[in-house]
Amino acid sequence: MSEADQLEKLHQLLAKGALTQAEYDQAKARLLASAPGPGAGLAINRLRRSHRDRWIGGVCGGLGRLTGVAAWIWRAVFVLGLVIGGFTLFAYVVLWIFVPNEEL
Repeated sequence: MSEADQLEKLHQLLAKGALTQAEYDQAKARLLASAPGPGAGLAINRLRRSHRDRWIGGVCGGLGRLTGVAAWIWRAVFVLGLVIGGFTLFAYVVLWIFVPNEEL
């Protein structure tokens, strides 16, 4: 449901008397505060390779910053995947090539 649809639904509830004006104002403020601003999109669009937390290409440091998971865990996942079947080597190289560096 889009932000406009949610605002319309709140307005209808106010018009029906299901919400008081104070409840409407509070719900509207909460909805507008939680709405993503301009430039916010998919998390993958915010992924950047790290300059400070890098061993090879900075991919794991960037993934760590984006997801909130420590970079050493991402490194362990990539190494484990490499040992098990090698599929993570391809993923790492693709991310290294296509993910831009963070700006200094």
